[in-house]
Amino acid sequence: MEEKRIQTDVLCVGAGIAGLMAGIRAAERGAKVVIAEKGHALHSGRGRGGNDHFWCYIPEVHGQDVNLFMKESLKTPKLKTMQSGTALTVLRAFLEKSFDIVKLWDQWGIPMKYQGKWEFAGHSFPGDVLTHLKYEGRDQKKVLIQKAVEQGVDIVNRVMVFDLLRDKDRMIGAIGIDTREDVLVVFEAKAVILGTGCLDRLYPAPIPGWMPSIPGNLTLTGDGRAMAYRAGAEIVSPEMLKRHVGPRYFSRFGQATWVGVLRDPYDKPIGPYVTKPNRLYGDMTPEVKGVFLEEIMETGRGPIYMDCRGISQEDYEYMMHWMWHEGNAPLLDYMKEEDIDFRKHPIEFQAYHIIPEGKIGINERAETCVPGLYAAGDESMGGIGCAATYGWIAGQNAADYAREAPPADHEGIQPEIDNKREMIHGIGRRKEGADWKEVNIALQQLMQDYAGMVRSETMLTAGLSYLRRMRKTVDQSLIARNRWELTRCLETLNLMDLGELVFISADKRKESRALHHRTDYPLTDPVMDGKEIVIRKENGELVVEVKPS
Repeated sequence: MEEKRIQTDVLCVGAGIAGLMAGIRAAERGAKVVIAEKGHALHSGRGRGGNDHFWCYIPEVHGQDVNLFMKESLKTPKLKTMQSGTALTVLRAFLEKSFDIVKLWDQWGIPMKYQGKWEFAGHSFPGDVLTHLKYEGRDQKKVLIQKAVEQGVDIVNRVMVFDLLRDKDRMIGAIGIDTREDVLVVFEAKAVILGTGCLDRLYPAPIPGWMPSIPGNLTLTGDGRAMAYRAGAEIVSPEMLKRHVGPRYFSRFGQATWVGVLRDPYDKPIGPYVTKPNRLYGDMTPEVKGVFLEEIMETGRGPIYMDCRGISQEDYEYMMHWMWHEGNAPLLDYMKEEDIDFRKHPIEFQAYHIIPEGKIGINERAETCVPGLYAAGDESMGGIGCAATYGWIAGQNAADYAREAPPADHEGIQPEIDNKREMIHGIGRRKEGADWKEVNIALQQLMQDYAGMVRSETMLTAGLSYLRRMRKTVDQSLIARNRWELTRCLETLNLMDLGELVFISADKRKESRALHHRTDYPLTDPVMDGKEIVIRKENGELVVEVKPS
């Protein structure tokens, strides 16, 4: 296998929203920047199809008191754990910087205003402060890529970074493979920013026959979390789960863009928040309880429909405009082909996949506990607004760190590079064994059965034992017949690492909270309010702690 070396000041892993913003800012600060993307930058990440909601704080809309805005934001279920300590500091840093990023995007050519004004709608309870800016994000990736190229950023497509390199003190680079050629790529970098996106493919899809939980998210497998964990960074609360809802059997979830009400078969609203379509707020019911639709179906009281009947022509055009920018073009095309009109036909909705919420622990500078390692986007704080803002923050601080970092001795890590090369060779030269899909399906089934929506100490203990036994076999038998399969194999190995963390942290959290339900600990423990399960590797040993959030 040929070895290629690339030297840079800052390496951004992943060319999604966070990676591109980090690269742009680091280059502006004078750093030499490389963005490594295992696919192609134009089509990578969850933001590739567009988006229409940007969480942000705009003083001229929300008033000058950021504390009041934070208080309102913390009402939403997804932020209930951010009640103290570092989490609030991280949240404040994001909010205080978010308007600057909104103005930058608008200046760069991503339209952030609707009909000449800041338009806020969705993801808020009726009567509460609206926190999500509507914007036209259909072409956001094109704009950001162009900006990165203008700043001199080197975008390396079709190279999967699969492990990080560090000496005893700090981060010094990463190892990747070319996904087309038989080449091992070694990045020598003074700082590394992880922005590889969400963690999919760990639990079974709701659509039989699809490998990823959401069709199209095949490559979003939490690679950054797995690499960060192996490098010694903290992974925060990997046991906590989230669920989204969306049109049944389609490839993109989301309910905030829909101007409608979720109703049962008898036209009764399933939640208390809206009884008729409201384009400012939508129906927040599934955000309060992500499994609510699934529970209704399991008791035979479904199906549940998103009902947009009766909306005005103006509201209909408003919804269609934002659906296009959110990336729902395939859904709109299908509805048109089948002559389905949202104004006449309710659309069945379902609860989608299980996604573990575990994040890479960062501070307000996007720094992890490993010097020289940064994280942004779904790796650390989800959503387009957070990805853009913390990508920018990470890029600035990584560039400043790299400017002062002394030269690294890369010769000392050659044995580690050689070991990784041998692992790659082993997967590629085997003639018999399990391929990535067989292993991934087995992993998904194991996670669903033993660490799914219902958990207990006995189930978690058994599941962890099975996973570790399976890993020993997989390490000796996993096969890849080509470079595409090799990439999927490396993703699957990362998934197995992350699955183990889910079992360990779920066992440590001896209570029921949100979607983490323990039958042996059915109550929510007030002592755990504002606290997280934190896992890291220290001197090769697993460390599990309970820390303030």
